[in-house]
Amino acid sequence: MSLNSSYADIHALPDVIPLFPLTGAVLLPRGELPLNIFEPRYIEMVDHAMRGARLIGMIQPLPSGNGAAAPPLFQVGCAGRLTRFSETGDGRYLITLTGIARFRTVEELDAGTPYRQFRVSYDAFQADLLPGAGENAVDREAVVSMLRSFAECSKLEIDWASIDAAPTETLVNALAMMSPFGANEKQALVEAIDLKARAETLIALTRLDMAQRDGERQQWH
Repeated sequence: MSLNSSYADIHALPDVIPLFPLTGAVLLPRGELPLNIFEPRYIEMVDHAMRGARLIGMIQPLPSGNGAAAPPLFQVGCAGRLTRFSETGDGRYLITLTGIARFRTVEELDAGTPYRQFRVSYDAFQADLLPGAGENAVDREAVVSMLRSFAECSKLEIDWASIDAAPTETLVNALAMMSPFGANEKQALVEAIDLKARAETLIALTRLDMAQRDGERQQWH
């Protein structure tokens, strides 16, 4: 998606943003994440974002803290710009966040809001602002081969024409965001240093997942 506001430098991004902790929901640069917002505190968070920089940080809670009112969080998330917004008529918002750049949390602020706000640093992720950065280093054939094997194993129907037409960055990041892995595995994809490392991590995790499924099937025969 093309943005009305572009960010040429990480210093153009606000260093204080609201965070939306959600297990299994990860965002990556230029990826699109649709969200159904219904909790009052997050309705207020969206209202706040719409009045300001329209940025919300997606981040995962640590698995050990699930269920806590303010669970500890992984340190790395991704800031997304609110690019689609609609009201449902029953008190919910349907929004889409488009990934801008990853961040590392610095400190949580006592902001007095029902949603959490953090000071963050984008310093380690300057390259996130460059569309297609690192694409040439990715073994695209290996990624597509992995996807074919996973689709066959999971009996999924894939629009291969769309896969072939997708830029490598779009393909890798979309697959990482949609992957069915647990919180720790998805966090490894978020924290991968570059696109090549993310693609390699995605392939390794998928192969492990398929091997585990195959082992479970053999146990039942």
